[in-house]
Amino acid sequence: MSGEHILFRVEDGVATLTLNRPEKHNAITAAMGGEIGRLAARVDTDEAIKVLIVEGAGERAFSAGSDVNMLDDLGTPWEGRNRAQYGRDYIAPLLGLRKPAIAAIDGYCLGGGLEVAICCDIRIATPRSSFGAPEVQRGWHAGSGNTSILPRLIGFGNAAMWILTGDRFPAEEAHRVGFVQRLVEPEALMDEARRIAERLARNPPIAVQSAKQIIRQSQGASIAQGLAWENDGYTLCMMTEDAREGMRAFAEKREPVFRGR
Repeated sequence: MSGEHILFRVEDGVATLTLNRPEKHNAITAAMGGEIGRLAARVDTDEAIKVLIVEGAGERAFSAGSDVNMLDDLGTPWEGRNRAQYGRDYIAPLLGLRKPAIAAIDGYCLGGGLEVAICCDIRIATPRSSFGAPEVQRGWHAGSGNTSILPRLIGFGNAAMWILTGDRFPAEEAHRVGFVQRLVEPEALMDEARRIAERLARNPPIAVQSAKQIIRQSQGASIAQGLAWENDGYTLCMMTEDAREGMRAFAEKREPVFRGR
């Protein structure tokens, strides 16, 4: 499946969504945001899809963020605030994915592009990539995750440095503070993303999705609440056929065959 500015393919349980506007550094328009939302819903509801990879076309950018020249397409300020209800938001659908998402980053990862990467669970980047939240330099701040989620990923001080300066930071710095999990050369980027995605796809989907949910929601909760959610998720997983298959396969010294049941 493909569109003019969003490409989408599924192979062996792994979906790849490509931001395909390289001449504009893969800046995201309102129309692209709507298409991303629709594809995110497909990823979540298609049980044949286990993992999502998000990448940017070309060699210069993962995404430079929302297209500033087309922000008027979001409508009035009130409609922009409620953009998810108008089908123009791309962050909420990605952030709400039940399934794991991997960002494969090569080049600029700025503004809304940084927020797309924030939505993903694992981030892989090339050394030539750069990261930043430049909105404050234009007169506003991010509206979909930088100020609320980034501090939980890289710490308050590091996030404040990124967000309040609006400066760009190199891939090495993003890796140092833990935003990026792997640095690989450009020619190896998609191979590494695919390798990790296929590894995740081999795991039982109920356990993977339960673990992701608890990891996400426990970030804003007390340890006691997180432990309670964790115990509930564990109990649910132990009731599945996949858990019984995992125990059988371990006893029989063979690879398990998980069916998501």
